[in-house]
Amino acid sequence: MRTVLTAWLVFFTGGAGAADLPVDTVGNVLSLPQPYPKHWVWVQDIAFDHMLDGKQILIDPRGESLRDQVKGMFNSSNIAAFAQSATRPEVYVAETYYERGNRGVRSDVITVYDKQTLSPVAEIPLTGNKRASVMPGRHALALTADESLLLIYYFNPATSIGVIDIAKRALVNEVPLPNCALAYPTGRRGFSSLCGNGSLVGFQLDAAGKVAGMRALDPFFDVDQDALFEKPVIIGGIGYFPTFLGNMQEIDLRGDHAVLGAKWNLVPEADRGGGWRPGGALFGSADEAGRLYLLMHPEGKEGSHKDGGPEAWVFDVKKQSRVQRIVLKNWGVSLEATNGPAPLLVVTNTDMDLDIYDAKSGEYLRTIAHFGQESPLLLHAVR
Repeated sequence: MRTVLTAWLVFFTGGAGAADLPVDTVGNVLSLPQPYPKHWVWVQDIAFDHMLDGKQILIDPRGESLRDQVKGMFNSSNIAAFAQSATRPEVYVAETYYERGNRGVRSDVITVYDKQTLSPVAEIPLTGNKRASVMPGRHALALTADESLLLIYYFNPATSIGVIDIAKRALVNEVPLPNCALAYPTGRRGFSSLCGNGSLVGFQLDAAGKVAGMRALDPFFDVDQDALFEKPVIIGGIGYFPTFLGNMQEIDLRGDHAVLGAKWNLVPEADRGGGWRPGGALFGSADEAGRLYLLMHPEGKEGSHKDGGPEAWVFDVKKQSRVQRIVLKNWGVSLEATNGPAPLLVVTNTDMDLDIYDAKSGEYLRTIAHFGQESPLLLHAVR
């Protein structure tokens, strides 16, 4: 009994010789470096089992310990869409909230976060409850090339694009889409959207966010025979759109209107008997040198386009050929190449951990786990 009592007193008093702990400063907000180191990456956790409570986690994939790897985090509600500015110290999150958590009056907003403190600095209301509540990708929320306007994808069930003036922090227009979806920045202040009939429509906007011009391409792919993924990798203003069967369609997005480019096969002739195809949650990326990375899987079939893969293939897009194949330590479902002269390849594996590779050599470096993640399916190299 005396032993138990002594242990109880030591536990609650810290023992006679224990030093007093320093008093924590409440409300102490640290600052992150600006600009971020180029090899950092945003990890978007959609919290698949409770989507009202997603997270944006800022990670240093070169860190040796968890303390060095996790740089900060903020919440993002209801499978939020994410975009980041290269010219302003801001990131943008399109979110949906309900008055009673999961019911009641709905509010759609763009929340603006400060890159240095990860604190919210502005909130832009969106009217009409139209924000697309879909699995988020890179093009449900996008800045125009001049970064004056922010474009958000609506689905209600008609599709359209909301236009936000960043400087005014205000919704200024809504552009109806003819059975098309998402927003790919085009020209200085425009966007293009992929359409259900196998075509693409483009809009140029004026400084006030109003439509100044529109042009549609004739249908150029068969959605039943070999559909384009809606997830292009954009390199130097050229959109590289993979197809379900393993082809690549180039679309030039540099001018006022999109121009159809070359189509080529992703799979070298020697490997075509293996049924290799691209796929995954977010399976394409590029580094600053313009090398394109794709998750690939063998024995592709109808419905395998979400499967991810055991390899990452690297392409020289100017030569339209594969230059490297990286055999992954674990099956990958998403990937992202970081920026800078020594890029890393960050791969979300099926355990929902992050495997880190040297992107140039393909060498596996480390796995980052237990950082508060549940379903980190979207990765965004910092800008």
